[in-house]
Amino acid sequence: MIRFAGIASGSKGNCLVAESSGTRVLLDCGLPPREIDRRLTSLGVAVSSLSAVLVTHEHDDHAGHAFAFAALHGLPLYLTHGTRAALEETGKANRGAKTRIIDGRSPFDVGGLQVRPFTVPHDAREPVQFVLSDGAHRLGVLTDIGASTAHVEEILSGCDALVLECNHDLEMLWGGGYPKWLKERIAGPFGHLDNGASERLLAALDRSRLRHVIAGHLSQQNNRPDLARAALARALGCEESWVAIATQDEGFGWRELR
Repeated sequence: MIRFAGIASGSKGNCLVAESSGTRVLLDCGLPPREIDRRLTSLGVAVSSLSAVLVTHEHDDHAGHAFAFAALHGLPLYLTHGTRAALEETGKANRGAKTRIIDGRSPFDVGGLQVRPFTVPHDAREPVQFVLSDGAHRLGVLTDIGASTAHVEEILSGCDALVLECNHDLEMLWGGGYPKWLKERIAGPFGHLDNGASERLLAALDRSRLRHVIAGHLSQQNNRPDLARAALARALGCEESWVAIATQDEGFGWRELR
């Protein structure tokens, strides 16, 4: 059985908690340690019960507090060599946390959780995303990617649950107040998925096992939950209300795969 919940999702900070067979991990750490502690408590999770922190890439909204949190609680930090190097260069890796360097092509275990990192196109040093499994069920998390690839679609096919980036609506982005260079970065091949791209990615997957789909990493300026829901529901052929939304302030509540 896998149980998972969203702690925060968006440009101001990302964090997810997942557990199986007595192992509990955080995926990304983009909020201050005290705030993560508070939100974990609200989910009924004791910080002392955590086993590890997994990091996708070095951007502040995902890893800005990862070393501080891991060092504070004595947790191992799993990240790629490129991610660690980028954090060291920006002074965010000097907290004495225990690090475990991972390869974006090689699965590994953290206690009762099987972890499969996979590489993605994003404007970071060596970014990965993750599929977590208990051996029978698979949770896919894809929050920062500029464009889908055959590799990504192969990895995410057959998942039982999926947290999928729906960062922006293209019309809202191009019609909004961001500077041109930032719009181009967000919409570019190493930026973030718009709703239509997320819809196409989801439609390309083997969805036969999917029981939970959560739209994540929504831009508060350039997207709306109803637009993200509608896009993913079209790919799934389901009612829009079936698609959940991960929010910046509340994440999403506990989901189970059993």
